[in-house]
Amino acid sequence: MSEVLDLAIIGGGPAGLTAGMYATRGGLKNVVMYEKGVVGGQITKSSEIENYPGITQVVSGLELMEKWPEQVMRFGLKYEMAEVVRVSKGSDNLFDILIEGEKNVKAKSVIVCTGSNPKKSGVEGEDEFYGKGVSFCATCDGFFYRNKEVAVLGGGDAALEEALFLTNICSKVYLIHRRNEFRASPATVQRVKKNSKIELVLNSTVEKIYGDISGVNGLIVADKDGGKRDLKVPGVFVFVGMKVNNEVLAQKNDSFLCEMSKNGEAVVDLDMKTSLKGLFAAGDIRINAAKQVVCAAGDGATAAINAINYLENLHE
Repeated sequence: MSEVLDLAIIGGGPAGLTAGMYATRGGLKNVVMYEKGVVGGQITKSSEIENYPGITQVVSGLELMEKWPEQVMRFGLKYEMAEVVRVSKGSDNLFDILIEGEKNVKAKSVIVCTGSNPKKSGVEGEDEFYGKGVSFCATCDGFFYRNKEVAVLGGGDAALEEALFLTNICSKVYLIHRRNEFRASPATVQRVKKNSKIELVLNSTVEKIYGDISGVNGLIVADKDGGKRDLKVPGVFVFVGMKVNNEVLAQKNDSFLCEMSKNGEAVVDLDMKTSLKGLFAAGDIRINAAKQVVCAAGDGATAAINAINYLENLHE
């Protein structure tokens, strides 16, 4: 049988990277982190970070995460750019890590840190014009709308922060939200309200995104009283929440490897332990996640410390 990992970490965002650092620095010798995409996670697509401890200047998510991989690999964490298809547990009390291409790796413990991705709004035209005027990343695509008007859909921190970012590029930003109040932090809300380039379109929903073969031409917005408005913009940025990436925990029989919430999040205790011994979850995939980088990093550290304790008890 091939070598058994002490710990497999699924996901390379703030939670996964911190888990890898604490696990290897804590004495584990055989730890592998699997990440199918860019190390750093979802936060690398964020345009402005101003609330991470010790960072005194506003930085992008990419800038914030730049040094993390170098730091955590220094302690012996191994990294594989590979997509994990499924995590299961065999009769030998070991975890089976199925990697794309039918490769199978065994591990004594697992920390799942697969995070979340932006949700779609479900608005007519969203799929049709994705990549042709509809975007989920202002940092990636804002440049294409320099000195043009754009619309942002959403009312949370991400929507407001990206709207603020876009004001540095675009001539005007319509911020559309279905409620009268935002779900973002008060400081961010105040910055938005003071920005002359942002027009608030509240108590309103987008009925349709329309365009032609060249891309988006505009969107139809309806307010709570039934009035409609045609906003002629070439770009629409959607920030309406996040979808938990829990696919690796789904089993062949349509069940999950551990207890999950009704929203598809892994149920954990304060030690990041799931209902299955040896399996931990950290970051956005867990219940009650704050969806903040500093919290995800804390989750990763907590999960790693308790994974070490779990493995020590296995050896006794």
